[in-house]
Amino acid sequence: MQTARFPELPTTPGHPSLQQLVQEHSLYDRRLDALRSKLFLTEPEKMEEIRLKKLKLSLKDEMERIRRME
Repeated sequence: MQTARFPELPTTPGHPSLQQLVQEHSLYDRRLDALRSKLFLTEPEKMEEIRLKKLKLSLKDEMERIRRME
């Protein structure tokens, strides 16, 4: 069974807006919820879970940096 790829949001040149980051963070969170709802994860799903957690954390840091600049 193949794991569905989670689509990346397109970003604008330069710095993405806070709204774009929030939307992307939300998408990653929903995909993680879907993975967490499974009883068992395949190896590709486990790797995807790790990747999504790292991406979410990175986005959270970036959102906080933008909020501090406003």
